[in-house]
Amino acid sequence: MPPASSRAPPERLDSEASFAALCGVSPVERSSGRRQYRRLNRGGDRQANAALHRIVFTRLRVDPRTQDYYERRIKEGKTRREIVRCLKRYAAREVFHLVKQLQPAPRS
Repeated sequence: MPPASSRAPPERLDSEASFAALCGVSPVERSSGRRQYRRLNRGGDRQANAALHRIVFTRLRVDPRTQDYYERRIKEGKTRREIVRCLKRYAAREVFHLVKQLQPAPRS
């Protein structure tokens, strides 16, 4: 577990992108020649990333919408890894909005 001083307080999370980077689910461009693709960021808070990983794989088992999304992307030719990367980013977006709702209003 990282020291408490290294964790970002919720008020520092300005955008979905900054939260995704903090959780290690922001995409990293990794292209070569004609092949263009992205991979997951290996940095960030590993515990947050593990929590998003659990969310995604639980949804793949029990949520029909996530299963439909997975099947649709497979038919498009995406790999399982690419699909999981997209689902993690989507889950991070949802968690970010939940965190922002719980955040108290700033004092003047």
